[in-house]
Amino acid sequence: MIKRAKARRFKPQTTSLWSSRHLRVRALPHLQLEQLHRRAVAPITRAGSAKPAAGRRAMSNADVEAGGPGREATTGIKPPPGRYNSSGNGPNAVAPAPPPFYYYDQGAAAQDRHHRTWVVPLVVIANVAMFVVVMYYNNCPANGRDCVGRSFLRRLSFQPFRENPVLGPTAATLRKYGALDWNRVVHGNQAWRLETSTWLHAGLIHLFANMISLLIIGIRLEQQFGFWKVGLVYLVSGFGGSVLSVLFISRNGITVGASGALFGLLGAMLSELITNWTIYSNRCAAMANLIIIAAINLALGILPRVDNFAHIGGFATGFLLGFVLLIQPQFGWSAHPSGTKSRYNAFQIVLLVLSVALLIAGFAAGLISVFKGVDGNAHCSWCHYLTCVPTSSWKCDK
Repeated sequence: MIKRAKARRFKPQTTSLWSSRHLRVRALPHLQLEQLHRRAVAPITRAGSAKPAAGRRAMSNADVEAGGPGREATTGIKPPPGRYNSSGNGPNAVAPAPPPFYYYDQGAAAQDRHHRTWVVPLVVIANVAMFVVVMYYNNCPANGRDCVGRSFLRRLSFQPFRENPVLGPTAATLRKYGALDWNRVVHGNQAWRLETSTWLHAGLIHLFANMISLLIIGIRLEQQFGFWKVGLVYLVSGFGGSVLSVLFISRNGITVGASGALFGLLGAMLSELITNWTIYSNRCAAMANLIIIAAINLALGILPRVDNFAHIGGFATGFLLGFVLLIQPQFGWSAHPSGTKSRYNAFQIVLLVLSVALLIAGFAAGLISVFKGVDGNAHCSWCHYLTCVPTSSWKCDK
């Protein structure tokens, strides 16, 4: 249970226009206000200790101290009730003080809270375009087969259900255009397949499911953290999923899909909640929701024809990247030069350093093992159950 922080009461000051954290302005003429503003800004700007705020740094505690809207959680959680109360209601509510204009810019803060979303839609368009190109060169009718949708799709028609139940091309076509293939990565010097395989999909159903998930998860993250952070998490997580996958996949099989990158975004959401723990309310409920969602999706990976190693590798990579890229100033931090709290607490710094070390060590060990041709199943006799559990209804490829 989160305790409500005590509201601060400021006594009226008669001799000074400045309080420790708030700017109090009397009813002065407009000319005098401008003079006051110049006198206050000049020494601070010269000293380099405070500049006109822009971005998340400006809004982190200015929003809190000024009674503005708090940080809305990625999982839809309301900001914690405590020191800031945007409605001004409640027994302990304090009338919001005017923001100090010399270090808080409301327009810049609002723009920072809602970044323009263009990377996620661009990724969706690129995946759809790549699927169309692969289907065009697949050219099912040229092989004289009973293609699905041949009458109206013509060259873009799908392979028969018995060959590809998710409405897509042949395995040979996917292998030709960049699918993850152990032999070609290890012995063919085609390491680029570790990334290109994340831009291919086995079929229309596979593509639709992944793109809907990407829009739901990715747009919200990009709005909150910006295009380059979310884009980097997406790309690196997909690569990390491919590295783990190639260590365990069948030597004669292939794997494709953006699922590893999507699980990376999901892992980043979880680590973002952990590292920015102090700025959320209902934290335990939010964490429980994310853990349940991740567990359900990982559990679906035990079905046949699903590469759960890519999911696990992508999730682990995104989880570690979230501690590095999605870290936010702790609750109560102030851009004001008289602020006493540091920007990040020790807990956040420790997690960041550990995550960087684990990412470097993990990628180094994984890539060395891949290019040495190490078979992960030979060193882990039970790991194959992580991607497929045989039952009376289906069998698993060894």
